[in-house]
Amino acid sequence: MENTSTDLRAAALSVALERALLAEIRRTYEYLNATFFSWRLRHPLFELTEPLGRLGRWVPGARSIELSRALLFDHDWGALIEILKHEMAHQYVQEVLGVRDEAAHGPKFREVCAARGIDARAAGLPASAFGFARAAPGGEQAKVLERVAKLLALAESANEHEAHVAMSTAQRLMLKYNIDAALRGSGADARYSFVHLGKPTGRVQESQRLLAVILHEYFFVQIIWVSVWRPFEGKRGRVIEACGTPENLELAAYVHDFLTHTAERLWVDHRRRASAAANRDRRYFVAGVMAGFRDKLEAERRRNGEAGLVWVGDPDLQRYFKLRHPRIRWDSHAVGLGRQAYAQGRNAGRKIVLHRGISAGSSGSVPLLPARRK
Repeated sequence: MENTSTDLRAAALSVALERALLAEIRRTYEYLNATFFSWRLRHPLFELTEPLGRLGRWVPGARSIELSRALLFDHDWGALIEILKHEMAHQYVQEVLGVRDEAAHGPKFREVCAARGIDARAAGLPASAFGFARAAPGGEQAKVLERVAKLLALAESANEHEAHVAMSTAQRLMLKYNIDAALRGSGADARYSFVHLGKPTGRVQESQRLLAVILHEYFFVQIIWVSVWRPFEGKRGRVIEACGTPENLELAAYVHDFLTHTAERLWVDHRRRASAAANRDRRYFVAGVMAGFRDKLEAERRRNGEAGLVWVGDPDLQRYFKLRHPRIRWDSHAVGLGRQAYAQGRNAGRKIVLHRGISAGSSGSVPLLPARRK
């Protein structure tokens, strides 16, 4: 990244916005201190630095934590939080445990990180910070995703029956794969990661809530809405965080984008056909689309259950999730089920066939699922 580009983007962050950003970093530090370190850390100074090869640093002599502006310009708030947690672990080892005779990333530091689900790597972004590690080429996970990609290509068929069979087969393949993987068990959290899906939003729509439920219930990931800071707006927001294995995160990210764009396309088509449809009905229609697709997935799950394929969860993933989020708050919300637009959207959602168009590369091999949209 060139310094000129960084300087131009840094100029967009006004003095007022930077002051609000630093205040939010302090609030985030306090939350992490309470959640992961039992309030045992003393508040340090915070400094935003220019990108000079490191994303963050705990400076013992100055009692400060430096965070690179590149975390905001080239990544997002979730990456900043992961780096902040890493530097807080350094502070904890030195100031609370009093360990000063080990290397910075020595055994005690790694032990502190492992107990709290913090990435202990010495350089670069945390392994799970956006993106997540994609399935290794040639490995079992990549082979499964390749087969899923081929099936989703078949699901684009104009033959409705063939398309539905291909989608169902892809779902059943992922179900069998995850049941087998959970039974084997890894005994370690190293194979799990996380990713933030979509753009942070101030107000979560019902369609987004339903999409999060779909990913959680049918695509083998743990889902939580997390709070983030939007530094160039000076506002808080919320975004979906998915936790899981790289192959399941890859599929969940694709499904998130697919359903988001498909629901909007279906609304545009519906408005074109029904000229009386008011734009205010859009959010009800789109929520109905998500509910309808959920109905379809639930029917498929019942059929798989009758065939003896039942997903009961992954205990290792649940442990990883609880390490990342030891404090979880539940909330409730109302749903506009009575709207005609919701019913119309639900009917459209039940007809969705999850698919993707792919083509063989020059080597003749089929590429995996496409990279996430930014």
